[in-house]
Amino acid sequence: MLVSVTGGTGFVGAHTVAALRGAGHQVRLLVRDHATADRALAPLGVTSGEVGVVVGDVLDADSVRRLVKGADVVLHAASVYSFDSRWHRAMRATNVVGTELVLAAALGAGARVVYVSSFGALLPATDEVGPDSPVGRPREAYLASKAAAETVARRHQDTGAPVVITYPPALLGPHDPKPGDQNNRLRNTLRGLVPVWPSGGLPVGDVRDTAALHAALADAAEPDGNRFFGPGHHLTTREYVRTLREVTGRALPTVHLPARAMLPFGLLTSLAQRFWPWHIPAEYGAIYTCACAARVGERAPTFGVAARPATETFTDTVRWLHRAGLLSARAAGAAAAVPTS
Repeated sequence: MLVSVTGGTGFVGAHTVAALRGAGHQVRLLVRDHATADRALAPLGVTSGEVGVVVGDVLDADSVRRLVKGADVVLHAASVYSFDSRWHRAMRATNVVGTELVLAAALGAGARVVYVSSFGALLPATDEVGPDSPVGRPREAYLASKAAAETVARRHQDTGAPVVITYPPALLGPHDPKPGDQNNRLRNTLRGLVPVWPSGGLPVGDVRDTAALHAALADAAEPDGNRFFGPGHHLTTREYVRTLREVTGRALPTVHLPARAMLPFGLLTSLAQRFWPWHIPAEYGAIYTCACAARVGERAPTFGVAARPATETFTDTVRWLHRAGLLSARAAGAAAAVPTS
């Protein structure tokens, strides 16, 4: 089976490509630069020679048509994911317009679609989120762009089109081609740059489990349902830091403040970030997500893919950050001595 993938050189996409190849599928990628395929996939045991490559962009209709031609499944994972305010314009274009182009082209070519959304597209929620939750109206640029793209995908579902939506939690894990917000937040915490955390919590999962979900859905011509959640665990911010202490053996002194009281500070840092050239590790979007504190319902479907223990995910992430030269042995603590899996 041929699975065409957008975003295949990103964190979720690269792990998904490895899972698809492990399941025996042919894979075709849409990439801006051919060289990025090897850099993203080689650490996962996949070479660019094992996959087809279309050079182009999700905002270019011609390259999207070449990507989806003859595909059985199109997995759309391309997204600008960042709470950094400098990326707001790019995420609105890629996340919404790109989704419109890719899904329309894929369905027009007769392919099934797996669209990678985010649990954040369902925020804010007062209690739990699940497959029947309405599209959210989040007051944060990245989450709002994912909610708008979610509306596009659901519009196709409403017509009976073969579109499946997945909702990954906040993802950690090894081999992040361009360490994104979640792995960087963990890294910055261990570097002592995030001594203050908002109250609340968030669902946290392992990128390898979400990749396994995507590979399983690519195999399923008629899954029982059309909205599935990436496996994970809801962690309060205190539990998040406590897990880091457990796997590193470090004290990690931390102050926890009410999330909603921290929102104005987050807004100020987002404004400052537009003019400050270095990343400020105190994003409004991260504080906003914790303030919403929505849990994924215990019965939310994960298509039979179980979440591995959070301690395993945290250990593997810290160990990889150290082995990749992104974290000192002192910062990684006990996790630095764990053998690589």
